Amino acid sequence: MRFGYVVPNNAGVSDPNELTELARQAEALGFNSVWVSHHVLNLGYVAERLGNAPYHDALVTLTWIAAHTQRVRLGTSVLVMPYLHPMVLAKELATLDHFSNGRLTVGLGVGSLPEENAALGVPYNTRGRYSDEFIEVLRALWTQDPATFRGRFFDFEDIVTSPKPRQTPHPPIVIGGNRPQALKRAARLGDGWHPLNLPPDSVRRRLPVIREEERNAGRAPMQIVQLRIGMERITPEAVADFEKAGVTELVVHTETGDIAGNHAALERFNAEVMAA
Repeated sequence: MRFGYVVPNNAGVSDPNELTELARQAEALGFNSVWVSHHVLNLGYVAERLGNAPYHDALVTLTWIAAHTQRVRLGTSVLVMPYLHPMVLAKELATLDHFSNGRLTVGLGVGSLPEENAALGVPYNTRGRYSDEFIEVLRALWTQDPATFRGRFFDFEDIVTSPKPRQTPHPPIVIGGNRPQALKRAARLGDGWHPLNLPPDSVRRRLPVIREEERNAGRAPMQIVQLRIGMERITPEAVADFEKAGVTELVVHTETGDIAGNHAALERFNAEVMAA
């Protein structure tokens, strides 16, 4: 079992440099990966939690962390595709993959905050179909030179984008979400699955759905199942249960912007769970 840590860029931390120090501590303690969360606006449940406190940008934060770490993989948990444009994102992520020496994992999701879609001027009800094409466009831009794509939302021919990612054919794409459509998206378009806060039995019930979709699509079984979950829910016994259920990496978060509390939680998790 591998372990990842979500830095609290979404938790109202006033000084983003403190997020970098948490990432450096996670690397020193042997965590496999560090992750950032993504929203653009403080609306809906984000506003209820933060008010006007900072929610630091995902990719800027991750780039700064990349510059101050050496080994850990760097992930997005997860980028909300309807808020973004795949051509812009393809270049940003490829550039970050080079700056980080090929350490990037791209977590993607469709989002679940209608208020934010409305404020950003992007449709909510078609976000699933948009996101499917979004992933296909990323793959095309990263693997074709020049790239051509024909779809409902994107249509282009002989487009050149450079640089290509450092990792070949591209950074791993892991798909967030627990619902049936997310499972199908992970099976057909992802390199891994990145669910949120599921107990072992729920992981065990959903993985066969992914496996069936993979078979129907003629794809090999994915090797990456990264569960994002509250750190307080993980014990050595829970690790064993999740491993039996098929999880390959536990990505833990603290749900607090208390920096000292995060530092202490990392030390405690390392001593009580990782060491065991």
